[in-house]
This record gives sequence, structure tokens and C-alpha cells, in this order.
Amino acid sequence: MVSQWLFWALLSACFAALTAIFAKIGIQGVDSDFATLIRTVLITLVLAPFVWLAGKWSNPFTLPGRSLVFLSLSALATGGSWICYFRALQLGEASKVAPVDKLSLVLVAVFACLFLGERLNAREWLGLALVAVGVLVLAIKR
Repeated sequence: MVSQWLFWALLSACFAALTAIFAKIGIQGVDSDFATLIRTVLITLVLAPFVWLAGKWSNPFTLPGRSLVFLSLSALATGGSWICYFRALQLGEASKVAPVDKLSLVLVAVFACLFLGERLNAREWLGLALVAVGVLVLAIKR
């Protein structure tokens, strides 16, 4: 049986792949920053009713201050990522932009070790190194 986290992570990867394809088509003739705004508004319009209908809505001002700070930082990082991603998609090929964007996978592991105290074994570091090399192979022009 597939672990629940793996199922959701694979589903996330599928949606991320579709995001790149749909965005590349959608930004043709549209400013990438404006396209990012449209995307953000639509996500908010879909996600807010989903959270409310699922009975998961709560007053955000009752969250612990630490949670609000880090969720805010995460939101700012997400916005920065989306702005850069859409700009890169507008300028480059989706088949090159998306793999470079996934270099974040390597950075997450490094940051998790540095800031969260997580530890990876030699096999996991090897896998991350292979991902990094794969990104370079895909990104470097022939």
C-alpha cells in the first residue's frame, strides 16, 4: 500500500506538471506579473469556499503568533517563486524551466538540514546530487 504522504506528493507533482503546461500556454501575450496576479486571485476564489465548506475555517487571528509569522513568510516566498516562475516560463521553454524550478527539491533538503535539524543518509544525498546533475543536464544548452 502506498503511504498517504507519497500519494499526495505524487498527486502534487502531477498538478505541478500541469501548472507548467497550462501557464506556458496561458501567458502567451500576457505580462507574467499580471498572470501571476490572476492565478493568485483564482486560487483564493477556489480555496476559500473549499476550506469553508469542508468545515476547516477558523479565525486566523487566533493562530499563534509564530504560526502567523512563518505562514506569512511562506506566502511571501510562494509569491516570489510564482513571479519568478512565470517570468522564466515566459522567457524560456517549459521543458527547461520546470526542471530547474525543481532544483528546489535539493534546496529543501539542504535547508531542512540547516534549519530544521533533519539528517539525510549517504543514499539520500546521492539521490539529491543526481537530481542536481539532472537539472544541469536539462538546463545547459547544447
